[in-house]
Amino acid sequence: MSLDQIAGRFAYNEDHEAFRQTVRSFLAKDGVPHADQWEKDRLVPKSFWQKAGAVGMLCPTVPEEYGGLGLDFGYNAIVDEEMAYSGVPAGFSLQSDIVAGYMEHYGSEEQKKEWLPKMVSGDVITAIAMTEPGTGSDLQSIRTTAKKDGNHYVINGSKTYITNGQNTDLTLVVAKTDPDAQPAYKGMSIILVESDREGFSKGRKLDKIGQDAADTSELFFEDVRVPITNCLGEEGMGFIYLMSQLPQERLSIAVSTHASAQKAFDDTVAFVKERKAFKGTVFDFQNTKFVLADLKAKLQIGWAHLDWAIARHLKGELTNEEGAAAKLWHTDLQWEVMDKCLQLHGGAGYMNEYPIAKMWRGARVSRIYGGTNEIMKEVISRKL
Repeated sequence: MSLDQIAGRFAYNEDHEAFRQTVRSFLAKDGVPHADQWEKDRLVPKSFWQKAGAVGMLCPTVPEEYGGLGLDFGYNAIVDEEMAYSGVPAGFSLQSDIVAGYMEHYGSEEQKKEWLPKMVSGDVITAIAMTEPGTGSDLQSIRTTAKKDGNHYVINGSKTYITNGQNTDLTLVVAKTDPDAQPAYKGMSIILVESDREGFSKGRKLDKIGQDAADTSELFFEDVRVPITNCLGEEGMGFIYLMSQLPQERLSIAVSTHASAQKAFDDTVAFVKERKAFKGTVFDFQNTKFVLADLKAKLQIGWAHLDWAIARHLKGELTNEEGAAAKLWHTDLQWEVMDKCLQLHGGAGYMNEYPIAKMWRGARVSRIYGGTNEIMKEVISRKL
């Protein structure tokens, strides 16, 4: 089974699909055989990032002058699809789809030359630190500060739920450079913090319902001094920068969750056709066929919607609200597919027996995180 079985896709060209085969071959050789161990270790080794960088899987949109391939987001989306479908849990999408975009659009020439080539090669792993304990999704309420002291910022605060938190070599820290600014968002900036800075420390790898190999972590900043030149873009523009990249960030999540849902469906079809029940198989039951038919129709519709959204984004036309709608709908569908497919495997009583259980737990995390979905509904409703 593979994503090649999805008929009628129109977002990609022949070059995209050739790249897909490279990605798929790499994951089959260097990713899938180790995924279970990485889940047990609760960490993907840095060496895997470097291997992925060597085949062009990291940050494909980065211009050639900074060590990248200078390609379009379609190549990122293919990596997202194949990673999700194969079940390889590395946090590439954060680096390729989010952090690289911030660096490309707002980084100084010195910052781009210093960091982008290392991000492309996998020698540097990045994280973005927004969420704080007790703050949730209200970015304007963050308490982490970056106060000027001569030609340095002094950063104090803490962050939590940070993807790539244990592996990170460079963290984009959202902090208040002007705590008194009104409105509050005008006092927020993005500061680059190298992991070897004195006063910076990595806390716990957080226990989660699923996505065990994702090194979601706490980060702490105690009088961390970084040069003023570590500010990404203009001081006070951090919130604006974060908002400007939201369509791609949300689309990235939609792509990954839909590919994951397709994998759960495909595995479940194979399972019910083999699983014996009474004098036939589970697939022979009319209810099984009706459930699968319903999910197949929704997945088919979902791929058409994703291709529409990807095509719009490649033309620079995907709006913030359209990206929010994609994230809302596809994370909801992922959860529905996972839940119903788990039931066809025998339900919660078989939680540790089949691979579907791991996907189900991962979908729970996506549904809760992506399902900040009430926030997505609010975003969409503003344009109604």
